[in-house]
Amino acid sequence: MKRIGLMLLLFLVIGSVTFAKQNPIYTQEDIAIFDRYVQYIESYRNKSMEEVLQATAEFFLGSPYVANTLETSVDETLVVNLREFDCTTFVENVIALSLAARNDELSFEAFVDELRKIRYRNGIIDDYSSRLHYTCDWAFENQRRGIVENISRKLGGMKDVREIHFMTAHREAYGQLSSDERMLRKMLLHEKAINDRGGFYYLPKEQISSQSDNIPNMAMIAFVTSIDGLDVSHVAFAYRQNEKLTFIHASSAAEKVIIQSTTLSEYCASQKLCKGLMVMKINNLREGGIIEFDDLVSAGRSI
Repeated sequence: MKRIGLMLLLFLVIGSVTFAKQNPIYTQEDIAIFDRYVQYIESYRNKSMEEVLQATAEFFLGSPYVANTLETSVDETLVVNLREFDCTTFVENVIALSLAARNDELSFEAFVDELRKIRYRNGIIDDYSSRLHYTCDWAFENQRRGIVENISRKLGGMKDVREIHFMTAHREAYGQLSSDERMLRKMLLHEKAINDRGGFYYLPKEQISSQSDNIPNMAMIAFVTSIDGLDVSHVAFAYRQNEKLTFIHASSAAEKVIIQSTTLSEYCASQKLCKGLMVMKINNLREGGIIEFDDLVSAGRSI
């Protein structure tokens, strides 16, 4: 009898963990914001992906910046938060909403599904290490799926071949890594996989001004940093305002989503640790148009 009781308890525990991983976390306010977005975006849904992305990003202007919104529970769970953003969740939510808006039927479930697919490796929520923490890894996975294309090389960019190891080298800064040896080993393996790819292309900041006309409006941009072991320190969308190329982002300095007042080139030049930009065009492709990495290499479309 004790054995049966123990097995039943184990089943309930495992079942609760699986349930937590499968069911996203959100609030009624998130539903209300989504419903307002549906009404707002309706007139844009048949327009280009660029126009849908821009309208979606502008919908969130003034929304508050809040860091660490994904660190809400011990078990890794899909967090849906349309109330507040950090730079990464702003970009992810805008892309996921835009993809969902271009589907035949726009629903909250479709948006949540897109968010899961772009945030997690192979779209599968397993544990903390299954989330795409490094932007270069995020770009690799989402380029493989056909969602983005890193066009930095086409713009005359160069390759960054530094080893990526910031998270495991600074494990004390990450609650899920600080005392979990198993999770640390898994992150080490993911970092090794990233480094085995041989680097990623980016546009040096000295070339941003000369290439500004070739950077697409609403391309995802990632600010490559010189910090040891780290690939990217900030993400945003390129944004054309009249003849000026700036960017729209969730700003920690402004504490909200803003359109940057300075040009993209001026901003990068003013940031001592900024090496340049990964420039990633957001494609019209959705699930079903998966591109394998071997195909990218054979076509000369390196990450």
